[in-house]
Amino acid sequence: MRSGSRPTTGKKSVLDKPAPQTATRTSGPLAGFRIVEFAGIGPGPFACMLLADMGAEVITLDRIGAKKNLKSVSGRGRKVVELDLKDKAAIAQALDLLTHADTLIEGFRPGVMERLGLGPEVVLARNPRLVYGRMTGWGQEGPLANAAGHDINYISVTGALAAIGTKDRPVPPLNLVGDFGGGALYLVVGVLAALLEAGKSGKGQVVDAAMCDGAASLISMFFDMTAAGRWTEQRESNMLDGGAHFYGGYECGDGRFVSIGSIEPQFYTLLRQLAGLDDADFDRQMDRQAWPALKQKLVGVFKTKTRDEWCKIMEGTDICFAPVLTMSEATEHPHMIARETFITRHGVTQPAPAPRFSRTPSAARDTAHADITAVTDAWKASSRRP
Repeated sequence: MRSGSRPTTGKKSVLDKPAPQTATRTSGPLAGFRIVEFAGIGPGPFACMLLADMGAEVITLDRIGAKKNLKSVSGRGRKVVELDLKDKAAIAQALDLLTHADTLIEGFRPGVMERLGLGPEVVLARNPRLVYGRMTGWGQEGPLANAAGHDINYISVTGALAAIGTKDRPVPPLNLVGDFGGGALYLVVGVLAALLEAGKSGKGQVVDAAMCDGAASLISMFFDMTAAGRWTEQRESNMLDGGAHFYGGYECGDGRFVSIGSIEPQFYTLLRQLAGLDDADFDRQMDRQAWPALKQKLVGVFKTKTRDEWCKIMEGTDICFAPVLTMSEATEHPHMIARETFITRHGVTQPAPAPRFSRTPSAARDTAHADITAVTDAWKASSRRP
């Protein structure tokens, strides 16, 4: 996948900027902010990747001998320090570093940081302006707070998983809804909001980002729809869960798939025109009773052509259509190429930083090992602390 210049498509806006590329210098709207990350897995590192892409200086404290992959995607943009947190001298070093940090991010079970001597009370006493970000599945308190769990469990208790899948069974949507949507993204939003507030008040605080809380928040619209009588709890019986014939994925004649989302009347009309849906039964677009039969008719229609043939007919129109691509296919799609949505670092194709900024562009920076004393001395020398 190339990561160079984009195709010329005519006159550019003054806000047009090259897509984010790899870089060694600090750039992005968070340049100058200092974050200490306690190494973990999943949503915590992903959140720190987003912050690093946006220019924050992220120091990752990892265990001795961790041998972190310096070329990993979610680990990009860090300075990695190996530290034995069971050693009191190492804890003292960590506290010294945190005295000059803006944010701490950790993803341990509740109580672990406190037992290490790095809990919020201790750290905020040293640095009252610090934003203390905590990433867990169940949250810092509650009956399940100390239980093990994974994304699938956190989204199960919120109602999200029960709404996703086939009529027969729920199907986990990868680990996007809990780990990354309800977890990492809410942690980033919370940390940034707390940093903004600290800039006014001069006081930090704890951000308790629980994946179950975030996943529940993500399905807010469906609580609205339920209250309005427009959502039922039977999977594949609603407009957005595969129940409607005009919103879903269809297999083509070559075994590959396409997606349509022709909700609005004008888009549905265009779907009918370009797919040749002359049958009067298709007039019943919003008749839920008609959906199963109309869906079966569309199954037959889409199997009459290959995915590429349907793309030639529908892609780029107002049908709301797209081919269902694998990750490797996505990197070669013309729109993804034009926007440079994917970049290549160290021979690994990966998503470019998002979102994009017109004046302070993000960048995917390399990761390197660092010495905690050298980092602490540099932060002290340019400290914003009194």
